[in-house]
Amino acid sequence: MGVRILYFLVVIGLSLAAAPVRVIFDTDMGNDIDDAVALAMLHSFVSRGEAELLAVTVTKAHPEAAAFVDAMNVFYGRGGIPVGMVREGKTPEAAPMLSVPLGMQHADGRPVYPRRIASGAEAPEAVALLTRVLAAQPDQSVVIIQVGFSTNLARLLETAEGRELARRKVRLLSLMGGAFPKNQPEYNIKIDIPAAKKLFAEWPSPIVASGFEVGLSMQFPAASIEKEFGWVAHHPVVDSYRAYKKMPYDRATWDPTAVLYAIRPERGYFSLSPAGRIGVDELGHTPFTVDAAGKHRYLVVNEVQRARALEAMIQLTSEPRR
Repeated sequence: MGVRILYFLVVIGLSLAAAPVRVIFDTDMGNDIDDAVALAMLHSFVSRGEAELLAVTVTKAHPEAAAFVDAMNVFYGRGGIPVGMVREGKTPEAAPMLSVPLGMQHADGRPVYPRRIASGAEAPEAVALLTRVLAAQPDQSVVIIQVGFSTNLARLLETAEGRELARRKVRLLSLMGGAFPKNQPEYNIKIDIPAAKKLFAEWPSPIVASGFEVGLSMQFPAASIEKEFGWVAHHPVVDSYRAYKKMPYDRATWDPTAVLYAIRPERGYFSLSPAGRIGVDELGHTPFTVDAAGKHRYLVVNEVQRARALEAMIQLTSEPRR
């Protein structure tokens, strides 16, 4: 009888260890092509059974940003994933990496990338969606990946319900932002400095930041875009990549690094700084103070890890949908 109980405990333990990571993806889709790469990676993780994509929330205040996210979800056969849109957010400028793929049509007039929502105006407000989705999850089960501005998550903290949900439901915030140890203002931070200040000062779960220097050291190759997506006639990453800048060009993997760490933290793709606290000043610098009681760390990567991480990111992004 004891052996049988032990067997079931082992089976249960293995099942728990293999459970998909419950993810909310918060993105400024449209400001850089790495957001599209990161979302494609997440869909590959879902296909592999390593992640469950609960929702996507958008911090770029252009209506095509949410529409493009929805089109990518539909492309991967997951049109039911809810997409939330920031209201009165930052960077409302139009972006060719969004408009070009969304405007593509087949010869018969059908859209190359069908979608459920035509505009971000049709999407639910981001904080309301975060609140609803978090409330439905088990405690300490959700990983939030933030690869844009801190607008949505800072607004979540403005209500007692939002703060409590962040405390109870979120076990990790993996974000792309800041620069370490070189303390220079980084785009995702300086576009909404008040929100970033609030996030780092008040967010209750551990935070792991992928700084500017990490993604910059690993360039997603144009050769992959040109050669490794041939399994489909049109791919949103490829069409968006070509619309973002004149080909061929390599691009830093800023946002994908935050995704890779969030889903595979134990694979050794990255090392971590000591525990500490990340601050944000008036110019968007992110000073780091070592503190054993702190909940913040940042990613560190060596040459061997760079090669492994980049290979994984390329493979996941170009992997055929399932």
